[in-house]
Amino acid sequence: MEKFKLPSFGRATANHVPPDMSNVDSKARHLYVANCPNNSYALANVAAVSPADFPDNIYILVDNLFVFTTRHSNELAAGTIGFNGNQRTWGGWSLNQEVQARAFDLFRYSGKHSYLGSIDIDISFRSRGKAVNTAFDQDELALHFSKCFESQIFSPTQYLIFEFKGHIFDLKIRNLQTIDLGEVEPVAPVSSGIEAKGILTKQTQINFFKGRDGLVNLKANNSLRPRSDAVIRADFKFEDLGVGGLDREFTKIFRRAFASRIFPPSVIEKLGISHVKGLLLYGPPGTGKTLIARKIGTMLNAKEPKIVNGPEILSKYVGSSEENIRNLFKDAEAEYRAKGEESSLHIIIFDELDSVFKQRGSRGDGTGVGDNVVNQLLAKMDGVDQLNNILVIGMTNRKDLIDNALLRPGRFEVQVEIHLPDEKGRLQIFEIQTRTMRENKMMDKDVNLAELAALTKNFSGAEIEGLVKSASSFAINKTVSIGKGATKLNPKDIAKLRVTREDFLNALEEVTPAFGISEEDLKTCVEGGMIRYSDRVDSILKNGGRYVRQVRESEKSRLVSLLLHGPAGSGKTALAAAIALKSEFPFIRLISPTELSGMSEGAKITYIDNTFRDAYKSPLNILVIDSLETLVDWVPIGPRFSNNILQVLKVALKRKPPQDRRLLLMTTTSAYSVLQQMDILSCFDSEIAVPNMTTMDEFNNVMIDSNFLSDEERVSVINQLSQLCPKLNIGIKKALTNIETARHDDDPVSEIIELMAQSS
Repeated sequence: MEKFKLPSFGRATANHVPPDMSNVDSKARHLYVANCPNNSYALANVAAVSPADFPDNIYILVDNLFVFTTRHSNELAAGTIGFNGNQRTWGGWSLNQEVQARAFDLFRYSGKHSYLGSIDIDISFRSRGKAVNTAFDQDELALHFSKCFESQIFSPTQYLIFEFKGHIFDLKIRNLQTIDLGEVEPVAPVSSGIEAKGILTKQTQINFFKGRDGLVNLKANNSLRPRSDAVIRADFKFEDLGVGGLDREFTKIFRRAFASRIFPPSVIEKLGISHVKGLLLYGPPGTGKTLIARKIGTMLNAKEPKIVNGPEILSKYVGSSEENIRNLFKDAEAEYRAKGEESSLHIIIFDELDSVFKQRGSRGDGTGVGDNVVNQLLAKMDGVDQLNNILVIGMTNRKDLIDNALLRPGRFEVQVEIHLPDEKGRLQIFEIQTRTMRENKMMDKDVNLAELAALTKNFSGAEIEGLVKSASSFAINKTVSIGKGATKLNPKDIAKLRVTREDFLNALEEVTPAFGISEEDLKTCVEGGMIRYSDRVDSILKNGGRYVRQVRESEKSRLVSLLLHGPAGSGKTALAAAIALKSEFPFIRLISPTELSGMSEGAKITYIDNTFRDAYKSPLNILVIDSLETLVDWVPIGPRFSNNILQVLKVALKRKPPQDRRLLLMTTTSAYSVLQQMDILSCFDSEIAVPNMTTMDEFNNVMIDSNFLSDEERVSVINQLSQLCPKLNIGIKKALTNIETARHDDDPVSEIIELMAQSS
């Protein structure tokens, strides 16, 4: 490896050594910012100094951060330093502003890694009005850059002015990699922070990329050069998006939609592939689909995304809806005709995709407008005139409603489900949502974000954000004194304002997840508590717990369906609810006739279908279907029932959830023979019989658990009832109702005996 030395300014030599800084005064000087003496200094990227202040052609450090090479100018007064406009922009200085400057020894600062192995530079026309379509050769640009600025020190974020073939460009250093000249291969990482610094040499690999305006047309004779319009910003980090819990999804999006766009076009041509043109994000509301699409522009060096809400496309005028679609692609088509594969990436984002691009023929409005809009999008994404510079991102909560032709390869071929976040993801979201609060010390030390992440099962990102807002409102409310007059704020309390753990726990009672546990309905089913009046009850609960463990732990049992059957009032629903609540699964729902009462057949089918779809969105799910015969509208007169609802339930009971989801189905019925005639029993993996109470001991246990009567009175009731009803056969629900009725009678003993005798 040849040695390098610093040449006199403006003359490149093959061999040079670093400047000897031993005799240079390192004392800091206070100087005032002035303009460059002339264009020669401006284009040379140097700091013009008076001979009275610094030696010629040395490195100086300004404000302890910015490094420049000096050049003497007799036009500058002592005590001033001349910068061009880009240098002042980089340093954030105004004319006549005081700065501190001192001689800088890079080798003391960086050690051996003081030379640039590679440097990436964004290039833009200084004046958009003087932009041209000329293709600039990257090798020629790199050679000229090296001649102009060899031996200067560069840092990421640095701004320069650059002249090439009569054109003036603005440059920005994107990132760099420093090397030790004694190393065969560079080992230092690529740096994008301003603290990284290195000396430009003839051997430095210089890569140019299109700047933010995307107007500079670059060509590369060297086919292995990186793309000049690299899609991903070099300094991009996933955490910068402020979207938590989606690392795996972002990795898939990058691999499928963007990785191929980083490679040189010639390499992709050799592979014989085209870029992905469509990306579909689907999943429950509030999981971050729209947020991802909004933020995705910040990670890309691409044209400003065009964001369209689905319904905005539609127009009442004939042909206008289709024209709106064509207009979205017009800019991409024009640039692709002009620049081909070197064209920039154009991103079009459709929110609420399902509202416009429904299955063709499903609208039934007779106009055909919806179908024409679908056809127009199909033609633009993968028609005869194919574009390779577009990426259409669609978002929907209902992937099933979208026309199937849009989901095949060539259209929205990359389909990423944005799940509800797991515990690790929820912790990331809490850290993002409370970052400002924590940085400003507005969150109390007793708040444990890991604990909150564990307590917020099935919360979406939007719901976690709502939870943080709710907790803040509880904290704020402590400082507000609301009286009959004006609302008063206590300044002392405001200074002490902190969001505490108690505030978050209060917020958890106020903010509930849309895809969580419908505890109110389930607790209503076991309102009086679970009465273990018989060993059979314990046995049923034990069996239910076994099926819960099977769903949670078995690798093969993604779906387990149980049928709890028995006489009306025997406690089937209460037992199913008790098993579900004890499971502590994140998603538990109840489908009961109460919720579907009054609905049309179509509305019932939609409700059942949506509930099952919701049950596939969480890792562990329990669905309780109460009174199956009532749900299918079965009545004994006729008999009659809804075959459509029955078929939907049959399909739903057999349909396995996605690979990483598990579902326990518990269905209750009081008409086992009816289900047998409907041929639905084969849909269940197991059956659990729930009988009535049949012994006096069981009824006595119910009276004891209900704190009904004294011991002597209960003995009297059992003795008399045994004579009246030698064979007891009554459901637990009816027995409890009789007890409550008798409790309020003047003679509860006689009343309970009479009621039980009538019920048996």
